[in-house]
Amino acid sequence: MSIVLPFLAFLVIGAIAAYHRLRLPVWAALTATALVACWLFGANQIATLIAAGIVALISVPLLIPQIRLPLITKPLLGFYTKILPPLSETERTALEAGTVGFEGELFSGKPDWNQLLSQPKPELTAEEQAYLDGPVEELCKMTNDWEITHVYADLQPELWDYIKKNKFFGLNIPKEYGGLGFSALANHKVIQKLASVSSVVSSTVGVPNSLGPAELLMHYGTQEQKDHYLPRLADGREVPCFGLTGPWAGSDATSIPDYGIVTMGEWNGARVVGVKLTFDKRYITLAPVATLIGLAFRMYDPDGLIGDKRDIGITLALVPHDTAGVEVGRRHFPLNCTFQNGPIHGKEVFIPLSQLIGGEAYAGKGWQMLVECLSIGRSITLPSSGSGGAKMGAIVTGAYARIRKQFGLSVGRFEGVEEALARIAGRAYAVSALSQATAAAVARGENPAVPSTIAKYHCTDMARDVAKDVMDIHGGKGIILGPKNYAGRNWQAVPIMITVEGANIMTRSLMIFGQGAILCHPWVLKEMKAAMLPDKAQALREFDKNLFGHIGFAISNAVRSWWYGLTGARLGAAPGDTYTRRYYRKLNRYSATLALMADTSMLLLGGKLKFKESLSGRLGDVLSQLYIASAMLKRYEDQGRPVGDQPLLAWAFHDAVHKIELALSGALRNFPIRPVGYLLWALIFPWGRRAQAPSDRLGHRAAALLMSPNDARDRLAEGVFTTPCANNPAGRINSYLQKVILAEPVERKFLKALKNSDIEALNFASQLEEGVREGWITAEERKQLEELREMTIDAISVDDFDTEELRSAGYRNLHDHRDTRAAA
Repeated sequence: MSIVLPFLAFLVIGAIAAYHRLRLPVWAALTATALVACWLFGANQIATLIAAGIVALISVPLLIPQIRLPLITKPLLGFYTKILPPLSETERTALEAGTVGFEGELFSGKPDWNQLLSQPKPELTAEEQAYLDGPVEELCKMTNDWEITHVYADLQPELWDYIKKNKFFGLNIPKEYGGLGFSALANHKVIQKLASVSSVVSSTVGVPNSLGPAELLMHYGTQEQKDHYLPRLADGREVPCFGLTGPWAGSDATSIPDYGIVTMGEWNGARVVGVKLTFDKRYITLAPVATLIGLAFRMYDPDGLIGDKRDIGITLALVPHDTAGVEVGRRHFPLNCTFQNGPIHGKEVFIPLSQLIGGEAYAGKGWQMLVECLSIGRSITLPSSGSGGAKMGAIVTGAYARIRKQFGLSVGRFEGVEEALARIAGRAYAVSALSQATAAAVARGENPAVPSTIAKYHCTDMARDVAKDVMDIHGGKGIILGPKNYAGRNWQAVPIMITVEGANIMTRSLMIFGQGAILCHPWVLKEMKAAMLPDKAQALREFDKNLFGHIGFAISNAVRSWWYGLTGARLGAAPGDTYTRRYYRKLNRYSATLALMADTSMLLLGGKLKFKESLSGRLGDVLSQLYIASAMLKRYEDQGRPVGDQPLLAWAFHDAVHKIELALSGALRNFPIRPVGYLLWALIFPWGRRAQAPSDRLGHRAAALLMSPNDARDRLAEGVFTTPCANNPAGRINSYLQKVILAEPVERKFLKALKNSDIEALNFASQLEEGVREGWITAEERKQLEELREMTIDAISVDDFDTEELRSAGYRNLHDHRDTRAAA
C-alpha cells in the first residue's frame, strides 16, 4: 500500500481538481502537499519521488511561459492550422451573425443554471394581451378553415380586409412607422393561436412578420425606405414576399444563380444608375398576392459604374410587383393547404440603386443581412405554428378520447390509445416550452442562431409526431375531410413545416451541431480567431491562452463524464427543488458528455467532421434535447413549480434523456476511429446505457390529464383557440368534456338497468322514456343523457358530399367545353 499511496494521491487530487476546474498552480500545490504528507507518513520514498517527478514534468513546462510558448504552443499552433477546417466567407458570416445565450452553457460541461433561471419570466404587456383577446380572438372566430381550403382556396375577402385593418402584417413594425411595435413573444403568441385554428391563416400572417422586407428594412433600410415602405407594410397597403429559393438553389442559398448587372436605365422618367435583374424564384409564400417583392440576387458591376469591384456579391432589393419585366407565376398547391404560394420570374428588370435594401452602401452584404435576420424569423413562425397545432391537438384529442366510446368504454381507457395520448401530451408540453424559449430569447435582444435551428427542427418534427397520433386516435373522424374535421388539414400541413426555412434533414445533419460546436463552445471559436491573427507573436500568445484553457476544459469534462456515469448523476451540486434536482444533475452529466464528444470529434476528425453528417446529426440531437429539457425546466419554474404539471414534465424529460442516450450510443458505436469509440463508451457509459423511455405508469398519468378538466390541462391549452363556435368544431368538442364527465355515472346507471331489463330494441328516445317510467333515471337525468347524446353525435359525426360538390371548377369547365364542341 505504501507504494500505491503516492500514485493514488496523485490521481485522486488530479480528478478532484479537474472535476472542480481548479487552475494548474492550485493542482500542483495540492498534489505537492499530498505527496509531502505521503512522505511524512511513511509511503514508499521511491514511489513518492516518481510521483513528484511526474508532477514537476507536467507543471514546470506549463507554468513557465519561456518554456511553454516555443516548445509546446508553437508546434501545436502549426499542427492546429493544418487540421483547422476551412471556413468559407459565407460560413464565417453565419457564425459571426448569431449571439450565444444559455445554449453556450450546455456546451460548457458545467452549466451555470442561474443564468437560465434568472432570465425574466416571459410575459406580454397589457396592450399585447388585449390584442390577443380582441383582434386575434375575433379573427379566429371569423376563420372557417373548410371554406378557406376547399371552397375559396384562399382567405375570404373579409379575412384579408380584417387582417390588414388590424395591422396583423405590422406586429413587429415600430409604432412610429404605423405598426403595433409588439415583442417577439407577442408575435409568437399570435401565430400560435392562429395556427391552432388554420395553418393558412397563420402562415399568411406569419410570413410578413418573419424574414422579409419589413424585418430587413427595420435593420438595414435607409431612412427614406423606412419612411415610405414601413407604414404601407404595417397597414396592408403593401403585401410583401421574399424571393430567395429557386430551382437551382434551395438549401444552398449562397449559390443562387439569379443576378443583377449594374447599368444605366429609366426610372420614373429619369436616367439613373441601377441594376438590371434576371431571376427565377419558386416556393415564395404570398408571391401571388404580393405588391412588394424582396429579392436576393448576385450583383455584378462589369463596367465599374459604382466601384472597382466587379463581383459585388449577394445583394437584396425591393421590387414593386408591377415593375416592367416582373412575372408573377401561377400558384403552387402545397399539399392542399391553400396559403398563397408561387413562383416569380424576371428578365432584365431594371430598378435604381435606391431600391437596394440599405441603398448602395449595403450592396454585396445581402448574405450577412439574411443570416443576421434569419434566426429571428426562424425562432418564431414555424416553432409557434408547431406549438399551436400540437397544443390544440392535445386538448381536443383528450376530449375526443373521453367522449368517443367503444365496447362500452371511452377509447382513451384502452392502453394502446393511452400510449398515443401520453406521447401527445408530453410532446405538446415540450413543443410549447421550446417555442416560447426561443421567442423569449429574441424578445431579450438575442440573435439565437443555434436555438432557432433547434426550435425549427424539433418543434416541427414533434408537431408531426403529435399530428400522427391525433389522426390515429380519431380514426375515421380524422380522415373524412369537411367542415366538421379539425385534424385532417393539420396532418396535411405538417410536412410543409418540415420542408420550408431549411429542410429538416439538412438542419439536423449540418446546422445544429455544425454551428453549435463552433459558436457555442467556450474555446473553439477563440482558438480559430487566434490562429488566424496576422500578427504571429500575438497569435501565439492568444492561441496559448485559449489552447491550455481548452485542454483543462477537455480533461475536466472527461472526469465529469466518468464520475456522473459511475454515480448515475445522483451526486453533485444542482438547483431546483427535491423533485427537479435530479433532472438538473442528469443534464449536468450529458452536458459534460456532449463537450467531451465534441472535443474528441473535432480533434481527431478535424475538417473531415463537416462531412460526417451522421455523427454531426447525432451530436446535434444531444445538444437539442439538452436545450429542450432546459426550456421545459424553465417553463416549470416560471409557472411556480405546479405539482399538476409534473407528469407532463416527467414524461417529456424522460423522453428527452432517452433520446440523448440513444444519440450518444449511435455516435459511439459508429465513431470513425473504432478504438476511440470503445474508450469513450467505457468513460461515458461505465454501466451501459441506463436511461429508459417513459414508463407505462407515467404515460397513464400524462394521458389522464388530457381526458379530464384540471389545472395542468388548462395551462397546456393556454394560447390556443378553444372558444366553442360554429367555425371551431375542436373548440366545441373541448367544451363538452366537463358535461360528458358529469353525465357518465348517469349513463352507466341507465345502461346497466337497460341491459338487465327485458325491453325490446327501441330507439334512444323511447329507451329514455321507458327509463323514466321505470324509475331508472329522473326527468332531469333524462335531459342530461339527451344532451350527452347530442354532444357525442357532434363529436363523432363526419361530413358527406354530393359528387358534384367535390369536383373542381376545372372539371366543370372541361366538360362545358366538350359539350359546346359536341353541340357545334
